[in-house]
Amino acid sequence: MPELGLVCITTSDAVRYRTITRKRLLQLEAAEQQKALRTLYGENLRRLGVAIDFCQAQQIHLYRLPSATFPFADEPVGESILTEFTEDLRQIGDRALTLGIRLVLHPDQFVVLNSDRAEVIKNSIKILKTHARLFDLLGLPPSPWALMNIHGGKGDRSQRLIQVIRSLPDNVRCRLTLENDEYTYSATEIATICQEAQVAMVFDAHHHVIHEQLDTYEDPSVAAMITAARATWSRPEWQLVHISNGSHFFRDPRHSDVITVMPSAYRTVPWIEVEAKQKEVAIEKLKQEWLFAAAKEHASS
Repeated sequence: MPELGLVCITTSDAVRYRTITRKRLLQLEAAEQQKALRTLYGENLRRLGVAIDFCQAQQIHLYRLPSATFPFADEPVGESILTEFTEDLRQIGDRALTLGIRLVLHPDQFVVLNSDRAEVIKNSIKILKTHARLFDLLGLPPSPWALMNIHGGKGDRSQRLIQVIRSLPDNVRCRLTLENDEYTYSATEIATICQEAQVAMVFDAHHHVIHEQLDTYEDPSVAAMITAARATWSRPEWQLVHISNGSHFFRDPRHSDVITVMPSAYRTVPWIEVEAKQKEVAIEKLKQEWLFAAAKEHASS
């Protein structure tokens, strides 16, 4: 049966993180900036441990870290402070690996590797390097087991995207995955880019139906794209997909509270990130209904 993944926080207060705005940080003197970040990083590291404990208790084996768990870690002040937590980070990573909880991350929307602006690409690579360093400190493998997932970015720039990906440092490139989106890059286009760039593809069925203007997840192209995406994974048992439902209508890009419609083809994939507003409630609903029905059907066949 597929493993269902929790995205960032919980509906309850069980998993939450602290943050600080750039404006607030820059209002502080240098010594106070260090103190503020040291306190914040320590607290968020503790909360990451809480998130792993929560996943263990709920039998959730996939967890997406928030991209801003350690804000400003891509700046010298944050990079230095994060290094102070090297031992603690490794303990957290080792615990996740021991429990079989897969940790993944989705850098924010400002990561665009094929922008027309060189400074945007440079900053995007800087952000990816920071996330890869975090995964290194956690002791996570340099592979798509511990993936960092992004979208294709600027349209009509697929070759530029491929070139930039090929030039990335190994600890970034080996973890990088690409996801199809609603409007710019179709699932077919992303699959082709992934094959050429030799990175894995994360297929999103809801983005696919919006892009292709489909009326059902049972369209044959959904199963076909799952198969095409699987071919980009060096280890097919690591293949990860996303699921969401439209909030007010089928192709609504806004996420619903829970998942009420699943592609039947998703029963063949090993890992599914559940992108629903009610987080762990949506996961439990899928376990009790969709996975239970799938298991019952399998048992009777």
